[in-house]
Amino acid sequence: MKKHIFYLIILTALILNSCTDKISEIFMANSPIYMSYEELRSAVKQVAPQDLTKPGKMYFKDNYIFIVEQMKGIHVIDNSNPSSPQNISFIEIPGTVDIAIKGQTLYTDSYIDLVALDLSDLTDIKEVYRSEDILPYILPPYNEDYPLAQIDEDKGVVIGWEVKKVKQSPTYYYYPMMREFTMMDAATSGINSSGVGVGGSMARFGISGTTLYIVDNSDLHIYNISVANSPVLVKSNSIGWGIETMFIMGDHMFFGTTNGMLIYDISVPVSPMYLSQFWHVTSCDPVVIQDTIAYVTLRGGNNCQNNVNELNVISIKDYRNPKLIEAYPMVGPYGLGVDGNLLFICDGDAGLKVYDVSDPLSIDDHQIAHFPNIFAYDVIPLNGNLLLIGDDGFYQYSYSGQNIQFLSKIEISE
Repeated sequence: MKKHIFYLIILTALILNSCTDKISEIFMANSPIYMSYEELRSAVKQVAPQDLTKPGKMYFKDNYIFIVEQMKGIHVIDNSNPSSPQNISFIEIPGTVDIAIKGQTLYTDSYIDLVALDLSDLTDIKEVYRSEDILPYILPPYNEDYPLAQIDEDKGVVIGWEVKKVKQSPTYYYYPMMREFTMMDAATSGINSSGVGVGGSMARFGISGTTLYIVDNSDLHIYNISVANSPVLVKSNSIGWGIETMFIMGDHMFFGTTNGMLIYDISVPVSPMYLSQFWHVTSCDPVVIQDTIAYVTLRGGNNCQNNVNELNVISIKDYRNPKLIEAYPMVGPYGLGVDGNLLFICDGDAGLKVYDVSDPLSIDDHQIAHFPNIFAYDVIPLNGNLLLIGDDGFYQYSYSGQNIQFLSKIEISE
């Protein structure tokens, strides 16, 4: 009897193994290249200036501009003279996408970790804090002509891909992809010990008072930064799905999502309270706010789905009941910025567009400038100085009313 049981066990094992072979496939795929967690957490360092090659988000504080080199690090630019910005150093930070600064502390992501850097001495920038495993496990862009091979998170973070044959079962998991994309009065000798900087409309990091907010695709992570170089995670809340951007104005926080704009009350900073949502078709949509008006660009195509490309102008006089005032057709809008009655829109292939928005019902009749030869991604307007990231470089313009003049450009290196 025992002998029969033994043979039955062997036969069962052979059958299971045979079944496993049958459901395995051999195919060409994006095979992950890993960086170990040990390497990741010892990689931050300041080095000599580097050329811009794939710039992403940008941030301004105290006449310095910090430009993210997507997934690689941060360029430090001295912008004391906007007509001649100086690239002074580069901070190597694997996996960085977003950035925020309060006082002399810079907060950024490094794949799945939150990192804080001390900016008190811009010649000796150092990591002073790291919160491990707080952010989603993200993947860098890959060749979309091929599927993804299986990911082994125990091996570290994925820093690149090799297209080759793989053998695996057809089991796939979802991972978020890396997103492609009055502060002028401070002293110019360094980063001031007070105040918060200014980011663009594509931001996922935001600061209000002593609270740092970080949003990923579905969760809002809330940190107490009373001690700037030692953030304390207070809580992480689920706020939905498809969260793309964050904008903070006073006691309110606005999220751009793939299907609408969410409005939260943050008068109690560590306990954001949902107020309302403005729904729209599925698209990619950053949002900026000016007084009682929200400006939202909707972009369709590719991962953004649908084919709607437009500017939505939304009344937020009643935060619990946002209402569409008007919608204007666009070509393929990305980031945007507003300063007073001037609205700056990065309209993709159509370039940078500047509008007078004194009358929300006739914005398209009041375009005051157009720079069609720039594929523009995001802008930051700051008291007469416009910062712009395009596909071929970092631009600056001066603006005053309808007088907009080119100041400088830092070219992207091929």
